[in-house]
Amino acid sequence: MARRKGLNFYKRKKKISAALMKEIWSYIFLVLASVLVAFVLVFSIGMKTSVIGVSMEPALYNGQEILVNRFVYRLFSPKSGDVVVFLPGGNQNSHYYVKRIAAEPGDTVVIREGVLYINNVPYQEVSLDKIADAGILENELILEKDEYLVIGDNINNSEDSRSGNIGPVKADSIIGKVWFHMASARNGMGFID
Repeated sequence: MARRKGLNFYKRKKKISAALMKEIWSYIFLVLASVLVAFVLVFSIGMKTSVIGVSMEPALYNGQEILVNRFVYRLFSPKSGDVVVFLPGGNQNSHYYVKRIAAEPGDTVVIREGVLYINNVPYQEVSLDKIADAGILENELILEKDEYLVIGDNINNSEDSRSGNIGPVKADSIIGKVWFHMASARNGMGFID
């Protein structure tokens, strides 16, 4: 019987080679391993929290989510200009406060005529409005060896180290350094300087 010549509408199934399958599985494994490592790093040395209140505007906004590096201060001391997360007085029942460090241990701080002075030099790390309420800083204060002065960037709408119920923040009350903020309606996401 003669075979018919012409068009053949039956397609042959393509076979996937073992080498190609091995390469696909290796990429899937690499992606899953990377996600697992990132997850472990973020949750072992970092944490995510939200800003509460308007005290850090315009840098950070109420409700904005931030990532906190909890490990960095095991290696290094906090420094002026760092935005930190802390529990006032170490109170575990309080919400996390987010403020900027203005002065370090050993510094002398005072507010005179609406201006914050650190070691008799006007504070200029962040542009602050004239301070309406000096609080406990109307009198000169020398920070002890494990104390930091923290303030909000929106100084006249901030409960910070000027308040008697917060005062200077002890080093062991600082949870970590804010290093990244998520996008908000007012600004994009990015790293904190």
